[in-house]
Amino acid sequence: MLDVVNLTHTYGTGPTAHQALGGIDLKVAEGELVCVVGPSGCGKSTLLRSIAGLIQPTDGHIRVRDAAVSDKPGDLAVVFQDYSRSLFPWMTVGDNVALPLRRRGMDRRARRRVSAEALEEVGLPNATDKYPWELSGGMQQRVAIARALAYRPALLLMDEPFGSVDAQTREDLEDLVLKVRAHHRMTVLLITHDIDESVYVGDRVVVLTGAPARVAAELPVRLPFPRDQIATRELPAFVHLRAEVGRLVRAKDRRA
Repeated sequence: MLDVVNLTHTYGTGPTAHQALGGIDLKVAEGELVCVVGPSGCGKSTLLRSIAGLIQPTDGHIRVRDAAVSDKPGDLAVVFQDYSRSLFPWMTVGDNVALPLRRRGMDRRARRRVSAEALEEVGLPNATDKYPWELSGGMQQRVAIARALAYRPALLLMDEPFGSVDAQTREDLEDLVLKVRAHHRMTVLLITHDIDESVYVGDRVVVLTGAPARVAAELPVRLPFPRDQIATRELPAFVHLRAEVGRLVRAKDRRA
């Protein structure tokens, strides 16, 4: 599904230049949920934005379904951390979710139907005619996820999508992502700074070094499904893997 080869990116030029990515190689198989973690400021979001075609990397290659990424891929959706800036406040929730469907060539009736189905899937069946500012933060992020689901992307990118909500809402949204991913067999690349989250939701955890980021380790997550916020986190395998990821993240000077 996704193939990233020797990806590098440098912001600026001259003595003030900052190299964010130092040659990242990453593969994501179809249907896989991969979590990317690393020290703060290591370049996680730069990696995601490069894959999404939002910035042009300095060097390297990105392919989605064997097609080179040179612009914003048409079969890809992104969920950002700041839901308040992702949703248009002057549009209803239903219209926010339906907006990208115009790119699919759907007529208005089809867009409204698919939008309503996506909102029901994320637990907001009665929110269609509300406005984003009438909803809580967690509900607004559910709307952002619904918009991505409605588009039915081949690849879903999530950039610290739960970083702006409280702990209980974060757990609810983690479980929501696991549910919809299982239902749609969707491929997901999730950037997070939360080590516990990466182990709980991921099939694999990719740990980046400090900037310029490289891949320090790729750890498979062999935890049973379905996962539970209490029972799964009490498993010895969860505790062991969480500790291993934590050690790698804190080894800021480690280089792949």
